[in-house]
Amino acid sequence: MIDSVAFTLGPIQVHWYGIIMGFAFFLGTYLARYNAKRAGIDPDHVLNMVVLIIPAAIICARAYYVIFEWNQYKDDLLSVFYVWHGGLAIHGGLIGGVLAGYYYVRKHKLPFLLLGDAMIPSVILGQAIGRWGNFINQEAHGGPATEEFMMNFPAFIRDQMYINGQYYHPTFLYESMWNLLVFGLLMAMLYRFKRFDGQVLFSYLILYSLGRFFIEGMRTDSLLIGGTLRVAQLVSLSLIAVGVILLLVYARKSKLSSHSQNSVD
Repeated sequence: MIDSVAFTLGPIQVHWYGIIMGFAFFLGTYLARYNAKRAGIDPDHVLNMVVLIIPAAIICARAYYVIFEWNQYKDDLLSVFYVWHGGLAIHGGLIGGVLAGYYYVRKHKLPFLLLGDAMIPSVILGQAIGRWGNFINQEAHGGPATEEFMMNFPAFIRDQMYINGQYYHPTFLYESMWNLLVFGLLMAMLYRFKRFDGQVLFSYLILYSLGRFFIEGMRTDSLLIGGTLRVAQLVSLSLIAVGVILLLVYARKSKLSSHSQNSVD
């Protein structure tokens, strides 16, 4: 089993979870700066936004998780701040990141959808990388799996998914692979198939949520409403609906605008 602590510096323990998340933020920021520059936006805006987005995303991701798991924290409030133990909800992070990003965009009068298209591939890439933090912490896994089935995976994954005498489905891996696929599709769309601003951003809402909906159904640690309804699945269905509606609306606007322009020409 992999120790969740990567190394120590005196009394300070440096956890793999934090290292992995830090790498995800670094790589995502680098890619977002590149995409923003390509879109004609000053890449320094990305750095300025990240200063707001990262803390807002972490705070909201933790708050979102704690709210739905309040019974776990109510008797030990200090543990609310132990984020290196895991417990960051992606949907909460997205809410915090979007709000912080929207505030910055409005303040500096930047094109929200154009910048959103440039930055959203970094988000899904960061999510793909971040799932490996769940792997180290032995969380976000699925239900019991047979030893025969687990032989399809490398030994280090099998060993880490062997918890208290039982193998579990590595749903962290399923979602990480799905997110990498979505990342590739979004990058291809951004560079070759984009027809209007917002297309990449809205496609992310649909594609990520589609995979999350099905993978969430396999997990054993889902946040629940009323003890039965999986929060992430409800949110995923809502985001798919929103993404489809926005994609159709803006595609129609783009088509009408193009038709009008051609008529004028």
